[in-house]
Formats: sequence, structure tokens, C-alpha cells
Amino acid sequence: MVNILDDLKTWQAQRSAELQGADSWLGLCGLFWLEPGVNSVGSAPGACVELPSGPSHLGAIEWGEAGLRWFPAGGGMVELQTDLAGQPTVIEYANLAFFIVDRAGKLAVRLRDRAWAASRPFAGLSYFDFDPAWQIEAQWLPLDPPLSMEVPNVSGELKMVEVSHRAVFVVNGQSVSLLPMAVGPQEVFFVFRDHSSGRQTYGAGRFLKAAPAINGQITLDFNRAYNPPCAFTPFATCPLPPPENWLPFAVPAGEMKPRLGAAAV
Repeated sequence: MVNILDDLKTWQAQRSAELQGADSWLGLCGLFWLEPGVNSVGSAPGACVELPSGPSHLGAIEWGEAGLRWFPAGGGMVELQTDLAGQPTVIEYANLAFFIVDRAGKLAVRLRDRAWAASRPFAGLSYFDFDPAWQIEAQWLPLDPPLSMEVPNVSGELKMVEVSHRAVFVVNGQSVSLLPMAVGPQEVFFVFRDHSSGRQTYGAGRFLKAAPAINGQITLDFNRAYNPPCAFTPFATCPLPPPENWLPFAVPAGEMKPRLGAAAV
């Protein structure tokens, strides 16, 4: 039990450290959707990417046949990579930084203030007490045929997800299941809601990661359920849980609603 609790506390500390960092979700201060062609960047009112400070014209992002390119006002050119294949190209000015996100072919500039903590100290995270009852061994059952479903995000956009398995488990005599949003060699990713959502936990649902299934079994540790980025900022594009992942009971385990100070971005 001590090792389990120590591991959980280490994970919680890592979550807190990540959210306190300069590149935290709490530091996001803008999301600007781009159009093909030239997109101006600067503090001038009406700029395609409007900065909260700095020069009226910092430069321009060109989205064309040659791809994405950044043309700073002082001259030169930088080829831009989006976050689609991994780490995007980051453009920095003073305490501001921005990069391009790709959401199903739609591109947006995500703007970050790396000095956010100076004016908005992190209020910390709250958790339910650890409960071993919420460390659940679920069956990992194949779907035949596999399921294709459209998963919305908080911006109202849809992403097609292919699902080949489901996690099936029993709570208080009731059999339920969760569909994964992504299955990789290192982890399985779920998005779910429950009857605590909007009350004790974030209203749009929570995230949960699990180790890959072994011999038809997968461990769902709801003590490690955590808030999505959109719980902390309006400038994230988080997936929402599909109706199949709305659990018909409360899950009093894992991360609770962000404290008011943590959500004020």
C-alpha cells in the first residue's frame, strides 16, 4: 500500500509541476484560426493573430502551396512545422511564444505567455482520497466489427476515431464499458464523464491513461483520472467523451475541479 500511495503522490507532484511551468496550459492567452494566404501577427487591432503586447506588426504567417512560413518584420523567413508530427516550431518574442496546431487540417496559432505565473499564481490541484476500490481490472474485449465514431471537441469540431476494443468492468453489480480514444504501444487513452461531472469534478469530463492490456485484461486506475487542458484554459481543443463513455454513477476518485485561481486564465 505504501508503494502504491508513494507512486500516486509522485504522479500528482509531476502533474502539479507541469501546470506550474512556463509552458503550462495556464499560460495560454490566445487561439487564432488561420486562413490560407497571409496572416498578420502583432498587437494592432484586427491583426489575424492579435498579441496582447509588443509591436503593432511583428510579422506574418504565410499558409500557401510552399507550406507554412514565418516572415518576421525585420526580414528573413522560417519554415514552420505544426504539432501534427510532434514538436511544432516555436516563435518567441519577449515573454510571448506561439506555434501552429493542426486539427484535422484546420490550422490555428496557439499563443502562450511564459510569464503568466507572475500575475496569476497557481492555486494547486485537489484530489479525492485514494481508494483502492477504484483500481479496476477490466476485460479488454474486441469489437467485431470495429467501430468508427465521430468524437467532438470543445470547439465543436469532429474527429473520426477507429475503435477496435472496449474495457468492460462491473461497479456495484452494474456492468459498464469504456471506449478508448487512442491505443498506442505505451498507453491506452480514455475520456469519460460520470455523475460527479459538473459537481465535484470538471463538467466536460476527465482523462484517464492506462497501460496496454495484457492477456485480455486492462487496469483502470481512476485514482489517476485527471482534468483535461480545457479545464484550465478556453484556448485548448480537448476531445469530449462520447455518449458511450458517460458512466451512470459517480467516480469519487482522481482529480477534482480546478480551484478558481487555477482556472482564471
